Amino acid sequence: MGAAESENGAGSSAVVYGVAGAGVGGCVMIPLAVAGAVPLIIIFGGLGVLLAPLIALILLFGGGGGSADDYSSDNDTANQMVAVLRGDGKGELDTSTVPSDLVDPIKKAGEQCDAIGPIVIASQLEKASGFNSTLVGPHGETGIAQLTPDTFSKYGKDDDDNGKTQATDNKDSIMALARYMCDLASQGQTLLDNGTVVKTTDKDGNTTNSVLDLALAGHAVGMDAVKAAKGVPQSNDALSYVLAVRAQFAKYQGIAAPPSGATPGVTPTSTPTGTN
Repeated sequence: MGAAESENGAGSSAVVYGVAGAGVGGCVMIPLAVAGAVPLIIIFGGLGVLLAPLIALILLFGGGGGSADDYSSDNDTANQMVAVLRGDGKGELDTSTVPSDLVDPIKKAGEQCDAIGPIVIASQLEKASGFNSTLVGPHGETGIAQLTPDTFSKYGKDDDDNGKTQATDNKDSIMALARYMCDLASQGQTLLDNGTVVKTTDKDGNTTNSVLDLALAGHAVGMDAVKAAKGVPQSNDALSYVLAVRAQFAKYQGIAAPPSGATPGVTPTSTPTGTN
């Protein structure tokens, strides 16, 4: 993860998401409050995500019925969720949404740099492993953050003070992810500062090429691909990863969390292998 580069597609890319879906590392799974499991098509244009479909997705979060007051409340919640999805992930972590033994490491990880908050870290951990510290990926990714051996070797430290630096130690893995993301964010900021990448915001408030999006894309496909594309690459690997992480922001900020089973790894339990 974070190493393989993808081919850039011309123009906009479309990624299909639905209720039924994948496990950890697969497509983001967002609950649909409409009759039937109708897939949602989200259109990307330079990652200026057209968020209208997301509003429809979450508007009637609890079902199609209810009073006008219920509808108004759901609409307000939908607007909140869209605002958080568009945001920088720096909100306050709802500690009830993550395993209790990971609250402190995730909070600490979110303090490593201004660009990466605890909401981002929690969302990435869910996407990477579903909070499973024993998971081993297809390319040797190990531990709860699923960093490649080379990446963990560069950014990993003995953060749990047990005398060992191990990707299977949750604290070591989470903090390594934070350092890696902060480095990617710094590289993204440099690309913005020197004009290699241009950040824009359209009339609807959709931002293209924010520092966070550049860092997330760099994690997914490598910063060389981001630099070559002069922004978030228009590839499914890059775009789907950025959206998959952002789609969980509202949950980890405690705003209308999806129902149990709607996304992988949301049950607040973890395998504390290698932790103190």
